[in-house]
Amino acid sequence: MTSDAPIGVFDSGVGGISVAKEIARDMPHERIIYFGDSANAPYGVKSPEEVRDLSFAIVERLLHEGAKAIVIACNTATSAAAKTLRDHYDLPIIGMEPALKVACDRGHGASQHIIVAATPLTLRERKFAALMNRFTANHTIYSQPCPDLVTILEHGELDDHATVMAALHRYFARYDFDDIDAVVLGCTHFVFYRDYFRELVPERTAVIDGNAGTVHHLGVVLEALGKLADDDTHGGIELHNSDTSEEMKALSRYLLER
Repeated sequence: MTSDAPIGVFDSGVGGISVAKEIARDMPHERIIYFGDSANAPYGVKSPEEVRDLSFAIVERLLHEGAKAIVIACNTATSAAAKTLRDHYDLPIIGMEPALKVACDRGHGASQHIIVAATPLTLRERKFAALMNRFTANHTIYSQPCPDLVTILEHGELDDHATVMAALHRYFARYDFDDIDAVVLGCTHFVFYRDYFRELVPERTAVIDGNAGTVHHLGVVLEALGKLADDDTHGGIELHNSDTSEEMKALSRYLLER
């Protein structure tokens, strides 16, 4: 059994476009409806209750579009709303979490020093605390909130080198990167800053995100349910945003094509 129904993907803003792009690369026959909630961004400084309410409203919209599965392309919304959404809806809901296990496994048993860069809410939530508890006995893990990186991207300033590097130095100046084995990008917005992080850290320091693992999990789930698109289905990404300005449309297209 196959399904030509779309995959719904949403984020607090434009960061999750990085996930939608990876889905399109790995599953080129899938139709993807992407919704960014930039009018309400950033989620990372809101209360969990606010994020849950916003997430439910977006899922209702994507279900109205006929989505066969939902990808929460947002670590913050996953932390605050994924469990409640799964309890409420009878369809696959795939979330994100910082790729801390991937970073720890790189050491092949040796203790690792890892920075997890994420939004304040992601780092405060019990879901991240539980994830941390799995690894802190054997590894040194630093939690670094970086809310301005969301704002910079949402304002279309990704290519402003001075602004981005000033923000990165403000957040990371306290670390000795010669002692850091990996930086985990725990927010889908941050994936667009990969080249900047590579400029910031030594070559030996890995820069890791969770997009590939999330997309792989989505594919496994859809295949198990017999809901993968047929090979003759014409896939693609349809972009929507709660900020309907021409500037946001242009930014979304730019990030999709970047």
